[in-house]
Amino acid sequence: MQGLDWVILGIYFAVLIAIGLWASSKRKKGGSLFLAEHSLRWHHIGFSMWGTNVGPSMLIASASAGFTTGIVSGNYAWYAFVFIALLAFVFAPRYLGAKVHTLPEFMGLRFGQSTRNILAWYTIVTIVISWLALTLFAGGILIRQVFDIPMWMSAMVLLIISAFFTMLGGLKAVAYTNVYQMILLIVVSLVLVVVGLDRVGGIQALVDKVPADYWVMFKPNSDEAFPWLPIVLGYPVMGVWFWCTDQSMVQPVLAAKDLREGQLGTNFTGWLKILDVALYIVPGILCFALFPTLENPDEAYLTMVENLFPVGMVGLVFAVLTACLVSTIGSALNALSTVFTMDIYVKRFRPNASQRRINYVGRLVTVIGAVIAIAMTVAIDAIKGLNLFNVFQSVLGFIAPPMAAVFVLGIFWKRATTRAANFALTIGTAFCLIVGVLYLWPPEWLRFPWPHFMLLSFELFVILVISMVIISLTDSDKTQYIIPEPIHEGWSKLAISLWIALAVVMISLYVYFN
Repeated sequence: MQGLDWVILGIYFAVLIAIGLWASSKRKKGGSLFLAEHSLRWHHIGFSMWGTNVGPSMLIASASAGFTTGIVSGNYAWYAFVFIALLAFVFAPRYLGAKVHTLPEFMGLRFGQSTRNILAWYTIVTIVISWLALTLFAGGILIRQVFDIPMWMSAMVLLIISAFFTMLGGLKAVAYTNVYQMILLIVVSLVLVVVGLDRVGGIQALVDKVPADYWVMFKPNSDEAFPWLPIVLGYPVMGVWFWCTDQSMVQPVLAAKDLREGQLGTNFTGWLKILDVALYIVPGILCFALFPTLENPDEAYLTMVENLFPVGMVGLVFAVLTACLVSTIGSALNALSTVFTMDIYVKRFRPNASQRRINYVGRLVTVIGAVIAIAMTVAIDAIKGLNLFNVFQSVLGFIAPPMAAVFVLGIFWKRATTRAANFALTIGTAFCLIVGVLYLWPPEWLRFPWPHFMLLSFELFVILVISMVIISLTDSDKTQYIIPEPIHEGWSKLAISLWIALAVVMISLYVYFN
């Protein structure tokens, strides 16, 4: 970082704060912090969902995967369009029709208060661990390397910036700043790819300098890292959980101005996901072509930045990496405060609380969540000799089956009962996590060839679905809760046409790259 880099980084923060303050001034006085007064348009929704999904660890890991295996890891980006479409046309009409603030609240309408309570705490724990602590840990490493400050200080700086927008303007401020940050991300990443292609000698030169299988989306089942069958079967479990049932991801859709904006916004997210391969994975492939002797693939992204960008652009790259962090953490803090305030505080303790009191509790929860996240980040950093980020990400893969099973059966099968849902969320989650721990740290008597973790996720999902069906059919409690009906007003021909166009493009890309 040279002098000009610091100036550019300072300009980025100044513009970010200005946009946040402007967005906060747009919030109605005394209005809710949580759903932006249902005012979000398609571009706010699309950029917010994509921004929540993107983190510096994703940028670095994607470039690393591109360096070692090519575009095959892009399945996690391109295959997602199926489940984003499921959100747009199956889940979102029901969420918006039920007029809920949170997904636990929606499941409470379907299965009753006990399920809502379980799911609320389940969501809070997931947000604190996966969205806050792990994101801060990954981002804190980056900030610590650049600024040479301790991990706790790195985490605190990131949280202060993110919490500032969340507490001041709520989801509206987070969504508006996400638009600015993601446009900046696209511009900088695109410049990196263009400069890299120019240095290599063009697209054909890049194709000639890397192995032919770097351009194949489906690898044989014999491939250890990316076999095609586990991806085809296992990713849907992860996809339903992540894109359709995770509060941090879905909250911008809950805040949509109407269903049309929600469906257009999710469609925009689908188009943005196409860019993941070009902007995140291709830099790793370019690095392989330019610096094939690089020993650590995890350094591929920053190696490209260091060697291809002039003074000034380096500061812009770190602004982009900071933007990714602020976007993800801000969305997570808003989701955390929404779930705790609406599903626990208001529902169980103060059902008649004023909007002012609700906003006060939401801000307080944001602060408490930030403090807990900092403590967890420092604790994770203190554990040596273990790649904790990869370990936790793998464990999170085993959280998906219970959520996916409960939401899928809850919406598509009227006979699913409360007891079955609660079983999946409690006993089922414990079972999946135990399997995950045994998969990561198998004892001597379990050291045999395990299936790929994506296939294992699918098998766990099937086991939980079968268990829920058996429990529901044999359950003596036949209490019938209402399955919230989807709203029929607001379906847009434009949204449907754009989704058909996206499907055609995605299928064409898969055909071309196989």
